[in-house]
Amino acid sequence: MFTRAANVYGPGQQLYRIIPRAILSARTGKLMQLHGGGYSERCFIHVRDAMQATLQLALEADPGSTWHLSTREPINIRALVERICERCGVPFSAVVEESGERLGKDQSYLLDSTSIREAFGWSDQVGLEDGLSDTLAWVDHHLEQLKTLPWTYQHKA
Repeated sequence: MFTRAANVYGPGQQLYRIIPRAILSARTGKLMQLHGGGYSERCFIHVRDAMQATLQLALEADPGSTWHLSTREPINIRALVERICERCGVPFSAVVEESGERLGKDQSYLLDSTSIREAFGWSDQVGLEDGLSDTLAWVDHHLEQLKTLPWTYQHKA
């Protein structure tokens, strides 16, 4: 059984990913780059929903089958960062530095999770607002330690 889950987020996520990076920038005042104005579109699935789906599939799906895990609520990156800034009480302009589009960046990255929903009655349970609250609480709890870690992608040899 194989799963494809795009844009999984939540507590403990790598700091170079958009949600923790935006929260850290809002909390520290350190500017983050927003490539291409942030107009690319994504669906974000909370780690608890991805875990629950994966466990259910491991127990019930046919070996060798492939499943997409996603919400049905796309959002563009700019709107996501604006929402995070609002929750943190900081202006968007204090967090974001707009930059050119990254080479090879997908304009949208959306997966269709209809198959798992219909075959197993699965549905995502953690909405984006609750998931952001969960992740924000994690960042706030660990902020002093997170400030000492790299916020950029670290390629492992």
